[in-house]
Amino acid sequence: MTAILKMRGFSERDWNHLFLALAAGLACAVAVAKTLPIAFDPASGVAEPLCSVGIGAGSPANNVEVISSHALSDVPGKRVTVVRVTYGPGGFTPPHRHGGSVTAYITKGEIRSQLGGGPVETFGVGQSFFEPPGSTHVVSANASNTEPAELIAVVVADEGAELTTLLDQ
Repeated sequence: MTAILKMRGFSERDWNHLFLALAAGLACAVAVAKTLPIAFDPASGVAEPLCSVGIGAGSPANNVEVISSHALSDVPGKRVTVVRVTYGPGGFTPPHRHGGSVTAYITKGEIRSQLGGGPVETFGVGQSFFEPPGSTHVVSANASNTEPAELIAVVVADEGAELTTLLDQ
């Protein structure tokens, strides 16, 4: 497949970018489909911040599911969003940054994580880690090449903030 793409002027990097865009579009469609039946409020922007980038991009077996998203009435201008991130075997998310504070709780398998400047750590079921606002998440990956892994992430960010921004590598 790579040879065919190269003959047509596509580099492997171009193919990766195309795949990431397709994965982001699919994740957006799923997030919107799951959000609309519950309550359609175009002003809430629940799905838009998640769909503006490929939060689950990185490998084809990744999935991001919005569990809930609510404005914090006691903290005007802030929203809490809870997502389930599933990594297939060998799955990962490219280096990225989040638009707020993130607490992640591992529910299946093991997750390798590294925040910019820190060590690579491996977290198992029942463990959690915290990402301060603006930190660079250099490594976010399934530690296994044979078993899936899953985490629940709680993101507290400004209303309308882009929750995940992929970084140029």
